[in-house]
Amino acid sequence: MTHRTVGHPPGLPDHDPRARVDAPAPDCPVEITLAALRGRWTTLVVRELLGGERGYGELREALPRLSDKVLSERLAQLAEAGVVTRTRHPGWPPTVRYALTPRGRELGPVLQALWDWGAAAG
Repeated sequence: MTHRTVGHPPGLPDHDPRARVDAPAPDCPVEITLAALRGRWTTLVVRELLGGERGYGELREALPRLSDKVLSERLAQLAEAGVVTRTRHPGWPPTVRYALTPRGRELGPVLQALWDWGAAAG
């Protein structure tokens, strides 16, 4: 069974065998993207980092309703997915800065497409 968007522009590529599976697969590019963005608040953390490097406190200030626990989890998840880098700078107290990787910055148009699709539906 092919993904239901295959063959429907812009759809998924017909030539890629990963688009012709009958169950979700971990190597599916769509599943990889969804896994990187999984969890509530993740897209908002990415949105903030699309504006440039931020410290933890800056992210907390930008997203005041986001708990410390969830912010820490999302940053760790995004780092594990290769979306965010975590850089510790020496000093007292040491500071930690978060930034999108080049791959993470590529999520900007993805989030914009999700926004556009949702806005058109509402």
